[in-house]
Amino acid sequence: MKTIVLAGGCFWGVEEYFSRIDGVIETEVAYSNGTKENPTYEEVCGHKTGHAEVCKIGYDEKIITLEGILEKFFKIIDPTLINRQGADIGDQYRTGIYYTDLDDKMIIKSFILNEQSKTELKIQTEVEELKAYYPAEEYHQKYLKKNPGGYCHIDLS
Repeated sequence: MKTIVLAGGCFWGVEEYFSRIDGVIETEVAYSNGTKENPTYEEVCGHKTGHAEVCKIGYDEKIITLEGILEKFFKIIDPTLINRQGADIGDQYRTGIYYTDLDDKMIIKSFILNEQSKTELKIQTEVEELKAYYPAEEYHQKYLKKNPGGYCHIDLS
C-alpha cells in the first residue's frame, strides 16, 4: 500500500470522496504541516497552528496510480485559490500535496506542471514533504458516513 496526504479544504468531504474510489484502501483525516504538536480542531480553526486539514489516503497502486489519485483530487479542488475552498476560508483550508516517498515528488511536480499548462491562473497548491501529521479527533473520522447530511463543499453525487 502507498500513501499520500492531501489538503483540499474541509477534510470531511475529501475523505468521503476518496473513500468511494476504487483502489483506495483506507483514509484518515488529520492536521499537517503546521508548527503546534498535537493540535485540537479548535486550535487549528483559530489559525494558531499553521496546520492544514488533510486526508491521508492509502491506496493500492496496482489499481490506481498516484497520477490517478491526483487527477481525482484536481476534480474536487480549485488549485488556484489561496487558503480557501468553497465557502471555507482560512489557512487550514489551503490545498496541498504532502508526500512521504521522495520518488513521489517528481510525479507530483510533473503533474502540477501539466495542470499549470491548462490555466493562466497560478496554481497555489503546496507540494511539500510531510513534516507533521496528527490524526484528527475521532468524531471527525468518517464524519460524513456517520452524518450523511453533514456539511460538505464537494459535490459527492
